[in-house]
Amino acid sequence: MRYSSIDKNLFIENRRRLSGLLKPKSLAILNSNDIMPTNADGSMGFRQNTDLFYLTGVDQEETILLVFPQHPDEKFREVLFVRETNELIAVWEGEKLTKEQAREVSGIKTVFWTHQYETVFRNIVYEAENVYLNANEHTRNDSSVVTRDARFVHEFKEKYPLHQLVRLAPLMHQLRAIKQPQEIALMQKACDITKLGFERLLKFVKPGVEEFEIEAELLHEFVRNRSKGFAYQPIIASGANACVLHYIQNDKPCKDGDVILLDVAAEYANYGSDLSRSIPVNGRFTKRQRDVYDAVLRVFKASKDMLVTGGLWDEYHVEVGRIMESELIVLGLITKHDIEKQDPEWPAYKKYFPHGNSHFLGLDIHDVGNKYRRFEPGMVFTCEPGIYIKEEGLGIRLENNILITADGNIDLMAHIPIEAEEIEELMNS
Repeated sequence: MRYSSIDKNLFIENRRRLSGLLKPKSLAILNSNDIMPTNADGSMGFRQNTDLFYLTGVDQEETILLVFPQHPDEKFREVLFVRETNELIAVWEGEKLTKEQAREVSGIKTVFWTHQYETVFRNIVYEAENVYLNANEHTRNDSSVVTRDARFVHEFKEKYPLHQLVRLAPLMHQLRAIKQPQEIALMQKACDITKLGFERLLKFVKPGVEEFEIEAELLHEFVRNRSKGFAYQPIIASGANACVLHYIQNDKPCKDGDVILLDVAAEYANYGSDLSRSIPVNGRFTKRQRDVYDAVLRVFKASKDMLVTGGLWDEYHVEVGRIMESELIVLGLITKHDIEKQDPEWPAYKKYFPHGNSHFLGLDIHDVGNKYRRFEPGMVFTCEPGIYIKEEGLGIRLENNILITADGNIDLMAHIPIEAEEIEELMNS
């Protein structure tokens, strides 16, 4: 792996915390993700199931984890299955984990090859009264792809129809919402790499440069600092492209006088960061651009201060909306009359700020968590207000990653330039 080894005690502790949430005499089963195909004999890059990685640290396909805290035989309380390697695999794909390496990465003593799974599993499953199976229960998931988890649920019901099945996802969401100190350190590393990429492009951007050239500069800096690359599909949107919230074509030239909206960040050790910045192509904001930029920055600072212990998702977003209303009125984009006659389900400010201000962040960019759970120390959220004015071809978004603590919050990206003066100074230095 490009990243430095992670202390296995993180995964040991994560499994211990999960075990404490399981019902008596319960078995939890987790599978790695599939390697997804492209065309012919091609395949996409492998991305591990984040729940499995969270509990094992194993970043390898065809991996299975069993957690059964009350199994009568101690060696079956935690069992890991990994793909067996051989000389052919070593030549074509590179070596896979040995059993000893898998033990060292995960802290799990009992390790078998994946091809031994069926035989070993039958010696375990009949001792369980409840079986926890996993599924993607993220509220924004609308994928039609049949995952390994989905196939496994179907297969399990056919083979073991009399077992009581329980949803694992709510427990994983509960655990993963609170980041452990080691996780925060990995996320900070991702933010630090992102900083290097952003500072690199500030010296690179000028009129005439292509959006994809900026993407290339970022990727170069991320990879050379041991990241796999972008934590998500990068958005490099110049001019009117910035008003398309998920613009990913990145194929237009950056014109003198335009602003580039960047939503780009690095990952590290599977943990993501999430940055948005808006910079002038020629190194100087116009007065109107600066007015809109400063308005977004004020909303950013105010809403960041509200990400504290005890807050509640919906209440927080309502208050952010009120702050944005005030800024849009000053900018002449909406009026008090617009607010008085607005549809409560789609407030007037949504015309220029149509997305949410924050989301959970962690192993997934839109990480798992429960919006009805009050904010707690250890949660990490994005803070990302934006104003998008289609008729002016101008979009501004600013985004940092915020760790909630018992005493307030910590901005994991506080060291990345965000003030307009600082950005202009760096671009013109």
